[in-house]
Order: sequence, then C-alpha cells, then structure tokens
Amino acid sequence: MPVTMPGLVYHPCYSALNLPERHRYPITKYQTLYQALLAAGLTPELFNTPAAISAQQLHSIHHKAYVASVCSGTILPQAMRRIGFPWSQQLVDRSLVSVAGTRLCAELALSRGIGLHLSGGYHHARPAEGAGFCVFNDLAFAASSMLAKGLCKILIFDLDVHQGDGTAAIFADNPAIITASIHCEKNFPARKISSDWDIGLAQHCSDTEYLETVSQSLETLLNWHQPELVLFDAGVDIHSNDELGLLDISTDALYQRDLLVLSACRSRNIPVAAVIGGGYQRNVTALTQLHLQLFKAAFAVNGLTLGAKIKT
Repeated sequence: MPVTMPGLVYHPCYSALNLPERHRYPITKYQTLYQALLAAGLTPELFNTPAAISAQQLHSIHHKAYVASVCSGTILPQAMRRIGFPWSQQLVDRSLVSVAGTRLCAELALSRGIGLHLSGGYHHARPAEGAGFCVFNDLAFAASSMLAKGLCKILIFDLDVHQGDGTAAIFADNPAIITASIHCEKNFPARKISSDWDIGLAQHCSDTEYLETVSQSLETLLNWHQPELVLFDAGVDIHSNDELGLLDISTDALYQRDLLVLSACRSRNIPVAAVIGGGYQRNVTALTQLHLQLFKAAFAVNGLTLGAKIKT
C-alpha cells in the first residue's frame, strides 16, 4: 500500500448543536480540533465533507421504530434522558451526517490506507435505543456498509474508556464483525454487553500496563481474524485529566497507543479508519491537544509531518 495522505473527514455541523448552559458534553471540540489542524498547516481542501444518510439506511443496524421516533421527535422523554441530549432537529441532522462521516472515513481508509474522522465513536447506541450521548451507532453503520460492499471480515477495535456495549449488541450474532473493547471496568455502562474480546481495566492503571494490554490484544486479534478493515475508536477519555474516565493514562502514552494501532495495521497492509471517540474535559483547548495525538500518529506512520505541505 503506497504512502499517501490520510483521508480526513469533517463537517461544520458536528459542533452546531445548541445545548443547555453547563451541559456535560464538550460539543465545541469538533470545530476546535478542525481549527487546530488548520493552524498546523492543513488546508480546507484536504478535508472530505460527508452528506447525511437517510433514516431508512439506518435500518441495517437499528430498529425502524427507534429510528422513526428519533427522526420525528416522538421519542419518549425518558429515552432522550438516557441519550443525554435534549431532542432537536439539529441533533437529528448532526447524527445523520456524523454516521455518514464514519462510513466515508472507512471508504477513504480502503483507498488511502488510513482514514481519520473528526467525529464518531457513538458506540453506546444499541439496536432499539441510544445512551451515553450516542444516538445512532456510526461504527456499526460503517461496518455494515463495508460488508455490503463485499468485505468479509472487519475488526472494530474500541479503545474508548467506556465499553462498546451498543456495538457488541448490534453484532452479537454476526461473525463477520469482530467487536473488541478495552475499557475501564468500573465505569459506564454499568451493564456491559459482551464483545467478542473484552478487557476491563482497573481504575488508575499505569501507562505500561495499558500499552501492553493494547499491543497484545491487537496482535492476537489481527493474527486470529486477519480482518480486511479495522475501525478504530481512538477515545481520549482514558487520559488522566478526563473528568469521566477514571484511568490515569498520560498524553505520551495516548500518542504511543495511536501510533501502535496504526503501525500494526500499516505493517500488515490492513486499512484502518479511526474516529476520535470520547473525551470529556471542560477545557476544550486541552482536550483538543489530546485528540490531536491521533492525527500526529497517523501522519508519522505515513512518513509525513502534520502540517507539512502535502499533495493529495
């Protein structure tokens, strides 16, 4: 696979969601990350803009009644409380675009080797409900879409601090999709759904233990399953400063994790599509620096320097 520019995916609607004052979700982080990448020297022309999918396309992973209730605004208040956002048309529109963005990221990974999505990782959305700031499951939709394109085996490698219960539920009976989650065991969700590969880490585990666990798990999964595509949830809520994470991973280890995952896939010529996943700091500037580690690692793996003048 030739060295080339990673495929980048972004849409301005990702941060275009009006939330109540002091809402826990750092909705501005997507725009701030995009601006940070521009400040590093990338140009707007390098970013691919997804178009929203239709509600009907979500029926491949979600129940029709659930999709209809979200898109029409008839979803029950208690169901919206589980999701954690107030219902709005902005939320529906943004969700449909973000799901499309992860699919586009996977397509770019297949053609470029690495795809990077400045959103995604909504892994708590189950077939008939959303939860934990996740409305529709973009990782599941991208995986399902790539199977429809003819791929036979896909690995979803989820390194968000929270277990990928929704993804595990959607693909519980689908041997073509391998679900793997390395997470903080005593954290949300309280009721886990078994993935094909689950490792629940103790709170405050060390950088060394964490990186060894990720490395050994990935090597095993790649050797066992030999996937044709890896979908990588690069959540940064494992960081020591994350307010919802409960792990103590450093910024350097975060970079080393992303470099490890991308390098392992690159060395085997396995395309990898990465989403930025979770990250919960009220200091969005500091949070952005953590999400940037994924992009620095991706450029390094491709023999490039983030911000250098690059031909597409």
